[in-house]
Amino acid sequence: MTGIKTFWSALPTEGRWLLSTVAIQTLGRGLTLPFTIIYLHEVRGFDLGLSGALMSLIAITGLAVTGPGGTLIDRFGARKVLLTGLAAMIAGCTLLAFATHPAVAAVALVLIGVNFGVSWPGFNALVAAVVEGDLRQRYFGVNFALVNLGIGIGGIIGGFYVDVHSPETFTAIFLVDAISCLVPAALLLGPLRHVRTQAEPSNEAPAAGTYREILRQPAVLWLTLLTFIAMFIGYGQMEAGFPAYARQVAEVSTRVVGLAFAVNTAVIVLLQFTVLNRISGRRRTRVMWVMALVWAGSWLILGGAGLLPDSVATAIGVLAFMGVFAFGETLLQPTVPAIYNDLASDHNRGRYNAINAAAFQVGAITGPIAAGLLLGQGLDAIYIMVMVVGCLGIGVLATALERRIPASANGVVAEETSSRPRAASSTHEV
Repeated sequence: MTGIKTFWSALPTEGRWLLSTVAIQTLGRGLTLPFTIIYLHEVRGFDLGLSGALMSLIAITGLAVTGPGGTLIDRFGARKVLLTGLAAMIAGCTLLAFATHPAVAAVALVLIGVNFGVSWPGFNALVAAVVEGDLRQRYFGVNFALVNLGIGIGGIIGGFYVDVHSPETFTAIFLVDAISCLVPAALLLGPLRHVRTQAEPSNEAPAAGTYREILRQPAVLWLTLLTFIAMFIGYGQMEAGFPAYARQVAEVSTRVVGLAFAVNTAVIVLLQFTVLNRISGRRRTRVMWVMALVWAGSWLILGGAGLLPDSVATAIGVLAFMGVFAFGETLLQPTVPAIYNDLASDHNRGRYNAINAAAFQVGAITGPIAAGLLLGQGLDAIYIMVMVVGCLGIGVLATALERRIPASANGVVAEETSSRPRAASSTHEV
């Protein structure tokens, strides 16, 4: 498969429904994501520290419900769990649109966090039930590009529309975010109502396995550690470490920082499908090594930009960092969720995806804390060094992972896997 038309024609009907509305679904989230803390602080008048603490409720709640959510997905199916999460999201966004008291905002953000915690494992389980093999890897990559497109467009529209002196503009975008959730809800209640993610009931069905049993598998343990580090040095820095370094050390304008995020989105959208064609049939662990080197190069570029603060060269370096980093993202996003789902079975797919989501969330929570500690102490050179070493650590973990997963889960074509011994690929086989 070499083109978009070939990829689209290879998808089952359910896969087309899932993919065709992704950008629309994420448009609402893009409208509110960059402006929520501005809304809490500048529009509702909450203290900045309190606003930051309120924002953290999304990630904290998401992490808390991810584990139970994965178990519920395996027991009742992804559809029911996703619909519950969407209902919480609609209620949370609607409540936040009119929140004039911190307690009301806290309840709203907790509800949003519930959806945040169950949507990732639920959606990935749904995708895995619809597509498989190399097509699944390509699906995850294309979906990632469309998510970025929707959030990017939403952010641009929101930036032009909202006005801190007009609270009704913020009320409007949160209500649009709530309304956008009706799109996936309609899909789950309509065209996707027959998609089943949980295993068929059977007296001979193997035990699904607890989280402890799943994490005892070396392949899952190494993959989860790799995911955590990738998130810690990657997405964990996008909302805190990178903007702080760009402003305090590189001394670029906020306009350059905003443009850098636009570059990130553009590179992902433009390159993702080309990257998918190039990595198809290749070992996913080798792709991770390339990604690790690309990300290490991006952090070195940012570190170099900090040596010439407040200059045109620095601005170019900051933009280049985001472009190169985005290229690394196009290598990471198709591979990691594909490995998790190829290792899982229908009896524990929800839990595998919950582990993936939890590793992501912990990395996204601890990354900004580390960035704040290092950059707050003026240790900008050490900060860059930690990021580069972390990237190389991803490569080392990828090498260790390659020796512990079956070739089929590593993206190797069937002709090559037939000549190699097969490793255990699900909890009940270990």
